[in-house]
Amino acid sequence: MTDRPPPDADLPRCPWCGTDPLYVAYHDQEWGVPVFDDRRLLEFLILEGAQAGLAWITILRKREGYRQAFAGFDPNTVAAFGDEDVARLLADPGIVRNRAKIQAAIGNARAFLAIQSEFGSFARFMWDFVGGAPLVNHWTRLDEIPARTEVSDALSRALKARDFKFVGSTICYAHMQAVGMVNDHLVNCHRHPGR
Repeated sequence: MTDRPPPDADLPRCPWCGTDPLYVAYHDQEWGVPVFDDRRLLEFLILEGAQAGLAWITILRKREGYRQAFAGFDPNTVAAFGDEDVARLLADPGIVRNRAKIQAAIGNARAFLAIQSEFGSFARFMWDFVGGAPLVNHWTRLDEIPARTEVSDALSRALKARDFKFVGSTICYAHMQAVGMVNDHLVNCHRHPGR
């Protein structure tokens, strides 16, 4: 069986997604699309933390495993995970079996609930960092896209102050890109809002 290119393979895209159909679909349908749903924001936060030190395609391939292992990213359920759940997750080949990342995901769900309680929603807290609307950049080359910005620095500091883990500025910037708080599609990409 041969891999067929996606039906819209001729569309101009950011080169980082290559030709892997899973990566192309993520690029075309999700990356840079504004997310205001709290559960989806928690999903991306957990996945970005799991990705630390790994390729994003690795996490995309394990995404369904994460959804199953982490109860569809229900924050109340994940926040209630205990030692037995940690042991179960460490034995689950469908996710990255790293104790620190697993414990961070559970702790982050607890911190997430605290923010929801304080701000009414996690989305409100997050989107305040960009004034409630996506920051649209106009990069022409991949090497122009920063790994972190002053905004991601501020977000990282705020999350760390609230006991989140695996939320360094680089992870926060990747999260901002993933959930559309910043749109870093290159200007010649079919997903750039200026096209």
